[in-house]
Amino acid sequence: MTDASTATQRIVQLRAELDGHNYRYHVLDQPSIPDAEYDRLFRELQALESQYPQLVTPESPTQRVGAEALSAFGEVRHEIPMLSLGNAFEEEDLRAFDRSVQAGLGLKGGDLFGAGVEVEYSCEPKLDGLAVSLRYENGQLVRGATRGDGSTGEDISSNVRTIRNVPLKLQGEGWPQILEVRGEVFMPKAGFEELNARQAESAGKTFANPRNAAAGSLRQLDPKITASRPLEFCCYGVGQVSGEISSTQVGMLEQLKAWGIPISRELKLAKGVQACLDYYRDIGERRMALAYDIDGVVFKVNNIEDQQQLGFRARTPHWAIANKFPAQEELTELLDVEFQVGRTGAVTPVARLKPVKVAGVIVANATLHNMDEVARLGLMIGDTVIIRRAGDVIPQVMQVVLERRPADAKPVLIPESCPVCGSHVERTQLVKRSKGKETFSEGSVYRCVGRLACGAQLKQAIIHFVSRRAMDIEGLGDKTIEQLVDEALITSPADLYTLAYEQIINLEGFAEVSSNKLLQAIADSKKPTLARFIYALGIPDVGEETAKVLGRSLASLERVQQALPEVLTYLPDVGLEVAHEIHSFFADSHNQQVIAALLSSDECGLQLQEQGELSAEFSASATLAGMLDKLNIPSVGPGGAQKLADKFVSLDAVLAADWLDMRQALPEKQANAVREFFAVTANAERARAIEAQLKAFGMHWHSEKKVVEGLPLAGQTWVLTGSLEIMSRDIAKEKLESLGAKVAGSVSAKTSCVVAGPGAGSKLAKASELGVRVIDEAQFVLALAGYGL
Repeated sequence: MTDASTATQRIVQLRAELDGHNYRYHVLDQPSIPDAEYDRLFRELQALESQYPQLVTPESPTQRVGAEALSAFGEVRHEIPMLSLGNAFEEEDLRAFDRSVQAGLGLKGGDLFGAGVEVEYSCEPKLDGLAVSLRYENGQLVRGATRGDGSTGEDISSNVRTIRNVPLKLQGEGWPQILEVRGEVFMPKAGFEELNARQAESAGKTFANPRNAAAGSLRQLDPKITASRPLEFCCYGVGQVSGEISSTQVGMLEQLKAWGIPISRELKLAKGVQACLDYYRDIGERRMALAYDIDGVVFKVNNIEDQQQLGFRARTPHWAIANKFPAQEELTELLDVEFQVGRTGAVTPVARLKPVKVAGVIVANATLHNMDEVARLGLMIGDTVIIRRAGDVIPQVMQVVLERRPADAKPVLIPESCPVCGSHVERTQLVKRSKGKETFSEGSVYRCVGRLACGAQLKQAIIHFVSRRAMDIEGLGDKTIEQLVDEALITSPADLYTLAYEQIINLEGFAEVSSNKLLQAIADSKKPTLARFIYALGIPDVGEETAKVLGRSLASLERVQQALPEVLTYLPDVGLEVAHEIHSFFADSHNQQVIAALLSSDECGLQLQEQGELSAEFSASATLAGMLDKLNIPSVGPGGAQKLADKFVSLDAVLAADWLDMRQALPEKQANAVREFFAVTANAERARAIEAQLKAFGMHWHSEKKVVEGLPLAGQTWVLTGSLEIMSRDIAKEKLESLGAKVAGSVSAKTSCVVAGPGAGSKLAKASELGVRVIDEAQFVLALAGYGL
């Protein structure tokens, strides 16, 4: 038992240590310990405070979990009003702002003989969140408030205390007695997605966007709810301060950062309006890669005295402006809902909209995903809806404006027949497999049952088959494939390899040279790798990475075709549901005919590359216990399966065991479950079939164990950025993966190496910031040559 004196010392030590780690993680972005170690320290502090509740203080890191729910928020009068910012939407707006600043400061403007005096501006992204004020007295957080109407806000002190990166006590020393910092509470994109997923699972309310989620989370009367939400705070300025901090905006923010207040990592100093415009364009290009939503850039005159000289309008300062990005959300009318048929037969609703400009692009169509989404939105034809478009993402219908619903609005109904081929449309069923049983439920997708007899499915299947990451047949664009299908020149992927010159030259857009080029491209595709071929087949839920796993692990199309679902689950990242999709695909007689035609020397003559023996890491990889566990015997988990394996050593012995033998291995309930399971002839035969296949593949526990040769880059993570000129990025990725490396899309402290080509931007900057090794393409090619590639 720890005595109170020792506990007090340890609690003070732990609080200081955790506050320091919070500062390094949230403010400096330089964590010095792994999450698991932070969690261990946090749990130790929780345990001590639970043992000595009299030692708990409001500023302890454990006290961010939220207090009792409030009946209502109190009002807070802002000593210095929280003003709005004026907006700029065009380049000329920003230049006009710069001219007004120069005029207000009495600076000489530019003319034909020079650029004039350039003003220094602080630049930072405009976060799309909720503006708040945090008041510190003698370094302690005493109050948090919303902006409200600028003069009066709501007291949200209990809620802001739960935000992880808001310091309850300032770091360092030298802070003013009174310090009011102002900033934005926001929700990162990843946290928003996780929150909506949790809400959907619990049948709770989902949020339209991260800003709504942040605002709704911060204004909860129950702080425990706020504490459960992934909120963050970013400071952009100060309000009431008892004393001066710095003579510049950037200097002031850097000082706040030193005291533990989070500020934007994108904060920059720009000299002159052109540098501001360059910053705006740079952030705009990187906008979608940022971890949070922004809706513009804020520019502020950097010199504090100049800010005071310029002063304020009624509600906005003369010395700051928000240069907004084009709107990502707009209102428009839903004119109709049409249904498209995809490669797998999925019948998908698509919104036809009254054209509206969103984020600089005219939008007339938007995805609706599936009929469950239509029901969730409560959508009817004729509704006024909110459309959102972010970057290159397909526009989405986010919300219905119910108060604008017309009297003649019509419901959205799924068609009974396929709009392309007229075949029946049926709702998919979901199969949940658990111990000894299968549970069926309705899926969210409707499918046309016409398969390749449906022109839409055939077209999409061919488009996928010839795509760059699949068979990579250059010259077969979407329009050409549509012509080939419409004119009945192809009815399956295999027909591509029997096309004749006379058939191609008659297609629209083809002449002698282009026809011969296409025929050559088709011929050149006849030696795909096994992984490319598997991906090209378009197996449901099997993407490029899963296809690589199948090809690399089983190393034979015959093994992939024969593999039972339970055997497939031995492969990394292949779950039981995907395993059943793979098995069902290859069990289908039509798919078997297409594959046979593709591989037949008399017809298509494809020759698959990179086939051979089973990957060494899977030889003798199965165990009897593991196989028994995969059978999903009711009441028998991994522990029970291991006891069976230890007792009986072989499957035959398990199947032949009588009641007394079984009771020596397992408790009565489990013993009964095993005997009842194998008393069903189909279950016993299934177990024998799995074991037989493990033997045939060389995965059985009695198979010969091969020596696994370590790949030279195994366990390493590489990132490719910028333009690669000697080889394509796809080829570079394939070479790295063949050496055992993982190729990631973002740079972190765990990145092993970054290959930076011309035009490398934020990823290169991040690598430099983290001290990650960086090489150019020439060094990369030299390194590959060292591995014989």
